[in-house]
Amino acid sequence: QVQLVESGGGLVQAGGSLRLSCAASQRTVSTFSNYAIDWLRQAPGKEREFVAGISWNGIRTIYADSVKGRFTISRDIAKNTVYLQMNSLKPEDTAVYYCAAQSTFYASAQYRPNEFDYWGQGTQVTVSS
Repeated sequence: QVQLVESGGGLVQAGGSLRLSCAASQRTVSTFSNYAIDWLRQAPGKEREFVAGISWNGIRTIYADSVKGRFTISRDIAKNTVYLQMNSLKPEDTAVYYCAAQSTFYASAQYRPNEFDYWGQGTQVTVSS
């Protein structure tokens, strides 16, 4: 069992930056490092979509075309936390952002809802124009 807790969302102007965190709860840290982590997002009235993914050891990453060059996913194994640094934010980045854990890292930018074992509760990101 892994419990994921997202934080770092908020309201920012277009062109600004935010850093999201996805942390394992204290009692699940021993297994968190075994999982690849994806960031997904869902905007109002739209389907959930893939944003970025990172392998269990932090070596491999993958990004959606819409965020490539603006977002960076990283992993601090010692802190049991995965980050999503979001720069040059656009109004179309407005969404609820979720992190999710899966046992396999997929090197393709696709949303695979059936592959995830654990989800966080989501954090709202709002980008004003």
